[in-house]
Amino acid sequence: MAEDPTVTLSTDTYATLLRRVDDSDFDSADEYVEFVLTELFAQLEGPRASTENDEEVRDRLRELGYLE
Repeated sequence: MAEDPTVTLSTDTYATLLRRVDDSDFDSADEYVEFVLTELFAQLEGPRASTENDEEVRDRLRELGYLE
């Protein structure tokens, strides 16, 4: 990718973002947004990964004869 993608925010959201960056140890709004989105995505994807793993475990237990 030649250049970084761009995201458009409302003026109010951007003002909030800048205030939060000023109150943090992050050096830029980009670093803060990257961190927040990475954390949010990890939380959102965590339960899905767990559910998929649970299904795999049930399938394996069924194959071994422990579940009907």
